[in-house]
Amino acid sequence: MLERRRKQREENMKKELEQYRKENPKISEQFSDLKRALGSMSEQDWDQIPEIGDRSVKRTPRGKQSFVPVPDTLLARAAQEKQSVSTIDAGIDPRGGAETSTSAGVSTTTDLTAVGEGRGTVLSMKLDRLGDKVASQSGLSTSVDPKGYLTSLQSQLPLGAGTFQQTDIQDVKKARKLLQSVTQTNPTHAPGWIAAARLESDLGKGQKARSLIAKGCAACPKSEDIWLHASLLQQTQEEKKICVARGLAQIPKSVKLWLEAARLEETAPGTETGGGDSNQAQRRVLRKALERLPNSVRLWRALVDLSTEEDARILLRRAVECCPQHKELWLALAKLETYDKAKKVLNKARQTLPTEPLIWITAAKLEETKNREKKKQDDVEMKDQEAELDPKTSFGVFEECGLVGKIVDRAIKSLKQHGAVVSREKWLSFAEDCERAVPSPALHVCAQIVKQTIGIGVEEEDAKATWVADAEDCKGLWRRAAMLEKHHGDPGMLDSILKRAVTYCPQSEMLWLMGAKERWLKGDVPGARMVLQEAFTANPDSEQIVLAAFKLEFENNETERAKMLLQRARQQGGGERVWMKSALLERDLGNAQEEIDILTEGLEVHGKSEDSWKMHLMLAQARVRRGETDLARQAYEKGVRSVPMCYQLRQSHASLEERLGSIGRARAILEQARFKIPGCPELWLAAIRTERRAGNAKQAEAIMAKALQECPDSGILWNEVITTAPRPQRKAKSVDALKRCSNDPHVVSAVAQLFMVDHKTEKARSWFNRSVTLDPDAGDLWAHYYRFECYYGGNTNSGGVGTGEREREVERRCVEADPKHGERWQRISKTLPKDQASTQNVLAKTALDIETNPIPLP
Repeated sequence: MLERRRKQREENMKKELEQYRKENPKISEQFSDLKRALGSMSEQDWDQIPEIGDRSVKRTPRGKQSFVPVPDTLLARAAQEKQSVSTIDAGIDPRGGAETSTSAGVSTTTDLTAVGEGRGTVLSMKLDRLGDKVASQSGLSTSVDPKGYLTSLQSQLPLGAGTFQQTDIQDVKKARKLLQSVTQTNPTHAPGWIAAARLESDLGKGQKARSLIAKGCAACPKSEDIWLHASLLQQTQEEKKICVARGLAQIPKSVKLWLEAARLEETAPGTETGGGDSNQAQRRVLRKALERLPNSVRLWRALVDLSTEEDARILLRRAVECCPQHKELWLALAKLETYDKAKKVLNKARQTLPTEPLIWITAAKLEETKNREKKKQDDVEMKDQEAELDPKTSFGVFEECGLVGKIVDRAIKSLKQHGAVVSREKWLSFAEDCERAVPSPALHVCAQIVKQTIGIGVEEEDAKATWVADAEDCKGLWRRAAMLEKHHGDPGMLDSILKRAVTYCPQSEMLWLMGAKERWLKGDVPGARMVLQEAFTANPDSEQIVLAAFKLEFENNETERAKMLLQRARQQGGGERVWMKSALLERDLGNAQEEIDILTEGLEVHGKSEDSWKMHLMLAQARVRRGETDLARQAYEKGVRSVPMCYQLRQSHASLEERLGSIGRARAILEQARFKIPGCPELWLAAIRTERRAGNAKQAEAIMAKALQECPDSGILWNEVITTAPRPQRKAKSVDALKRCSNDPHVVSAVAQLFMVDHKTEKARSWFNRSVTLDPDAGDLWAHYYRFECYYGGNTNSGGVGTGEREREVERRCVEADPKHGERWQRISKTLPKDQASTQNVLAKTALDIETNPIPLP
């Protein structure tokens, strides 16, 4: 039956399926005709189809929000999860068995929540470390610096856990296991207990550290170091005192513990006891210590330091009886006694310590002091303290102090008799100490020691050679002797001293140059040339001597000789200064192309050194003088690449662009320079003046505010602030500047200019003089001072140029100082020819430039 009806069943199922598909067609079949029509649409038709947004969500009404109170059971469960579990018995060891209680007697509390958080922190640190390693190996690391990340977590950990943050956790575990092994295998080894306690203390676990150190004290009761460390780990002052007291009970003769006990007895301010003496408790402890240790010098010193002068004298008398072999106690007692008693003390000390030279030297100082005081009382005219410091007066006192020499002579004989070694070098060092003693140097004792000991260990036939050898390398001594003769002596003696100086110090370039300069100043050019020739023979590789010879020939118009000297120096591998002087010589001679060739060749040799920026600058300026602005720009750019941290090149480049009218390019150069060289006030000042010359006063003020934030202690910036501020604000600006940099010469000069404007001539003169004293090499400061004296130092009224003595005095001082630096000074001196570039002429022209151009030209 099933077989007969199968065909009929299949036909019925097929009809039903067709009927279902007809009633429920597929989407693709429903839009098949439309899809075929889409093929004929153009791209413009597609672009015109609007976007359909789904706004059904907005139209859906929101359900009402309801709030219900949280059940009390939920709040209680949350509180239980966050609280610390303190039901674990501290006396039960987690590994099994009971643990004996420590002497500290403090039970521990286990915070299971902190343990869980700690495990999470450790896991995250490990994952971060592994992630950083993988990222670094693949070259795609974008994670935070681990050190910086751990540092940022410093505030989240308890105090004392800094070591834990910076130490690998595995290393801490290893160190803890190692120290535990040390303390278990050798419990009487105190350093092991100290190291273990220190480890726990550094990890911020002070309670565990105190527990370990208590065990160490019980295991090593005779170690004073462990008791001292246990005292440091205690929290309160009383606990520290108790710990030190227990240590003293075990080691009653420990000097360190007694000193620590005295230190802990220091009374806090406002709580003094015993008649208001805050040191009484400390002295009481030290006296008790001295009862047990009367031979301890450290305890005697500590007690004397805490006592008054009268008590210290009594204590030192007892101290020298208990410790007679310590010279410090004898010398301290002699210092506190009167003259007669001090003599007795020193005699007794000399008998006790017959081989100690300091006792004899102290006796000689005592006699010199006594004679000096006696001279003060006898001579009424020497009451003034300045008269006492006069060298002639002092030597007059020394002539009458013959007992000092006798004491030094007896000292040397007595020391030799008792078998002490009298060393010449050691006694000369004693003489130096006497000369440098503060507040009153013992000059006569020093002289007598040198006189008595200079011949010790020196044969008579070798005495002169030995003494000359002592001062042979003392170049400064020869220089000071020459300067003394120059200012206060005979010119002929000066020449003799310089000849002897170069004989004993032939390698001193300074002495050779001084001799040549003195002869040149006298007009003896052949003699100066001969001195320099001898100097070059003694120092064939000296660049300074070659340059001095060049200057001598150049100043005397011997240009061919000067050129030959520099050419020879360049062939022998001269430095940057030789190449620059060669270029300067060609520039003064008018040989522009030769100057450029020399600078180009010099840069090929020294172009990468830090001092080569001057040659780059000179080459660019040479190009500018020839009108080759593009080549000048290239020279500046090459110099900046070679010496990127040189602000002078960038500043000069910006000045060139400003002169050419490219204010925007100059502004960009200075801005990039400030970015590359932060904190450079010269670049900020150049940018400010560039804006002022361009008429952008507001922009200049904005840049000035930023400059003072980055360079708050710059004198040149504060000088610009004072001189360009409105007149009512200048006084306040000057006060602010003096608070920041009171000893800056530019600020001092700006304040002097304010006094000049207010016609306070004496104050202005004082401040101008102070500015050039602070920096005598700054030519601009001398020009401001000279300009002031031209107005107020002569016999004319204000506003006219005077010809008074003060004006000439400033000019004379400026010539002596011979300044070489200054923004206006350098610019003007370079523009003048050689025959007009004298210091007087440059000074006058710089003062005139200040008058005509308040803002310096670029």
